[in-house]
Amino acid sequence: MGSKRLAVLDYGGGNIGSLVAALERRGVAFDLTSDPSRVTAADAAILPGDGAFGATMDALRERGLDRAVRTLVAARKPFLGICVGMQVLFESSDEFGGDEGLGIFAGHVRRFVGAPRVPHMGWNDLRIEREHPFVAGLHGGEFAYFLHSYRVADSDATVASTDYGGRFAAIVARENVMATQFHPEKSQRTGAVLLDNFLALAA
Repeated sequence: MGSKRLAVLDYGGGNIGSLVAALERRGVAFDLTSDPSRVTAADAAILPGDGAFGATMDALRERGLDRAVRTLVAARKPFLGICVGMQVLFESSDEFGGDEGLGIFAGHVRRFVGAPRVPHMGWNDLRIEREHPFVAGLHGGEFAYFLHSYRVADSDATVASTDYGGRFAAIVARENVMATQFHPEKSQRTGAVLLDNFLALAA
């Protein structure tokens, strides 16, 4: 990213290590931070996630990171959400009784209905729904690694979908905001393409 500054949000959640390792392999300089002022000062940011929607939102609110994300997004800086980091970009989730999200995308996160088994865990293929620079180089049929029990069944921001007991949003994007329901840092070539695309946009 050259002299551009990338913030990786550290809100006390899990699964940051694999993303950090993926960025380090690319020689990318980044700031792993829980300081909202450092996030808003960054040129781009990534919100990795692993765990429950409500607990993630509580952790973001406690640190003022919810406001920092909204500020960074409103400034039209590139932003990437991963797994629950994608889910919290929506209006709400019904997980553990329900909670409000950041509301950056319209839509609601709901538990799988009619799926063969919950959680949805393992490899599944993507269907590209529309173009966005984030998915450049993907043509559909690529596989990604999922681990989740809740999903967004549909969104006007969907750029790629997956089928598991019904179609759901696997990748969403609008302008400077991008997100994946799966873990790109664990998705081999597919994830590498997406991470590289995001870093190119952030540069």
